[in-house]
Amino acid sequence: MHKILIQLDTDPQPSVFDRVVAVDAGVDQLFSYGGVTPESVTPLVHGAIFTRGPADLKSTAIFVGGSNVPAGEALVKAIRKAFFGPMRVSVMMDSNGCNTTAAAAVRAAAKHVELRGARALVLGGTGPVGQRAALLLAGQGAHVRVASRSRDKASAVCESIMAHLHNAQLEPLAGGDIAAALGDVQIVIAAGAAGVQFLKSEQWKSSKSLRVAIDLNAVPPLGLDGIDVMSKAAMQGEIACYGAICVGGTKMKLHKRALQRLFEQNDLALDTAEIYALTSELK
Repeated sequence: MHKILIQLDTDPQPSVFDRVVAVDAGVDQLFSYGGVTPESVTPLVHGAIFTRGPADLKSTAIFVGGSNVPAGEALVKAIRKAFFGPMRVSVMMDSNGCNTTAAAAVRAAAKHVELRGARALVLGGTGPVGQRAALLLAGQGAHVRVASRSRDKASAVCESIMAHLHNAQLEPLAGGDIAAALGDVQIVIAAGAAGVQFLKSEQWKSSKSLRVAIDLNAVPPLGLDGIDVMSKAAMQGEIACYGAICVGGTKMKLHKRALQRLFEQNDLALDTAEIYALTSELK
């Protein structure tokens, strides 16, 4: 039975990146569709679930991608609505690489700091990756400061996470609060847009409490000045530093593992928490 991955992309052209990763992950057949909306997705889902018997549906899976994360989330809801009874296939959502990148970053932090009880600062915390990094950290028991240029947006993200994690410890921050917020944190993750620099090297290096600094931006100027994009647990004093390309390597391994996992059963829903759980399987 061939493994068929159906790539549903919310952008007009299906992502070449996601297609290459799917092939490298061992997919036998890849069907790619662009410009998919919640209104147009049902016939595609029915084509996936009605062509094989229930026992063989684990050999078909759906990947939701695209650059617009909210659009991807809406698409996943519509896909699940089209399922019924045993007629369903496994689904992975990773629009803009949001889940795999955030999971890779949090995994790196967990190698150096016990997440439960730790204090973390997520810069660019209202972006696709930042939101999910904050969600994962909070889910592991960390106290998370979510930083944004807009306090209202930071507060909205905190409220959204707390709606799912009622015991989450979250704190919104804006603008000028960022440097001061480093005072007692052990983890900082910079997840802002390309070319946005949050902190000069002397700002984060002077922190007495910081133990892990992770920059997810590979486009100069970097989000955390002084961290090379290739850094992999490079020590600067007592701070383990990770650059975007190093984290990206883990993200790629995780993306492939998640795709492979889809074909082990027909009812998986791989989103933020489920994808992070797969990091324990990486070498």
